[in-house]
Amino acid sequence: MPHIPLSDISRYRGELMGAAMIFIILFHVPLGRADAFFGLHRLGNVGVDMFFFLSGMGLWFAWGKLSNPTGVATSLPAREGQGRMSAFALFYRRRFARLMPAWLIMASLFYVPDFLGPRKYSPTLFNLLGDITLNLDFWRYDELTFWYIPALMALYVIAPFYMELIRRHPVYRWLPVLMIMWCVIVQWVLPIHQAVGHLEIFWSRVPIFLIGVNVGEQVYNKRTLDSSTLWLLLLLFVAAFASSLYLEQVRHGKFPLFAERMLYIPLTVCGILLICQLFHHAPSWLLRALSFVGTISLETYLIHVHFVMKPIAQYHLGYWPTFLLTVAISLPLAWCLHKLTEPIAKFLSPNSKH
Repeated sequence: MPHIPLSDISRYRGELMGAAMIFIILFHVPLGRADAFFGLHRLGNVGVDMFFFLSGMGLWFAWGKLSNPTGVATSLPAREGQGRMSAFALFYRRRFARLMPAWLIMASLFYVPDFLGPRKYSPTLFNLLGDITLNLDFWRYDELTFWYIPALMALYVIAPFYMELIRRHPVYRWLPVLMIMWCVIVQWVLPIHQAVGHLEIFWSRVPIFLIGVNVGEQVYNKRTLDSSTLWLLLLLFVAAFASSLYLEQVRHGKFPLFAERMLYIPLTVCGILLICQLFHHAPSWLLRALSFVGTISLETYLIHVHFVMKPIAQYHLGYWPTFLLTVAISLPLAWCLHKLTEPIAKFLSPNSKH
């Protein structure tokens, strides 16, 4: 059996993001607790962790291209003075140029009508501006309408500093362990829980993002895993998947969600590596379809719940018809939004690959 190249994660990054988006839609479509598919439906939530992992990995490549324009697969060289500041500025410019145009359009379409009507989300003009620009109420009291976007913005901000830190001091690659400890602290140390416990959905995803950055370095340097690692990957995946499925199907609502999201860490990493092995044997049409969904995954995320799925769900068509209609309607709309914002992103960040 040949070695497992970590470069497969980069090779199939678009397809993996497409699969993650499908998992997330499966998770968001409502389903009754008594249904036999309930546990698997809930496990679609792991698609969010896949996104954070793949985003972290992709950021290492983005930072590497700025800090190491020759493309040589070595540790990132130090950049001092103005050169370093330019790298940071260009990094942020490119990341936010890809994210912000679609976000500002969809956030405006959601929050402005609310402000002009019931004001459920934005009672004041300050609130409205904060929600449209930074999803302010997510940070204030865990308003989850588009929570992934402000969470990703925050991680974009810290990512270059983390990447420089582990480049200079590799031992700090263990910081994801500290973040796992922080999740436990936030849950059960009451003063801290009262202060920042409402952001549990964010804290519990920081470890997988940092792990994604760590793996990105290994992918960048063309590392491989020994073939015998496959059995360990399978063992970890089965253990994480079976325990998560049991928790959701049998004990849903009876445990803090962050605990299951710690199980999502091995489930995500091992699952991605195993899916890559399956992709080697997948038909080309399936890979093209998943890659297409991955390309418009940001736009699909912004559109599918509040603008498509919830209106469809009012007709009570059942889980699978609602899911299929949500996918069938969301993807063309997401493609249109992608095409609309793509020139804006290129204008804001010329000569860059998004």
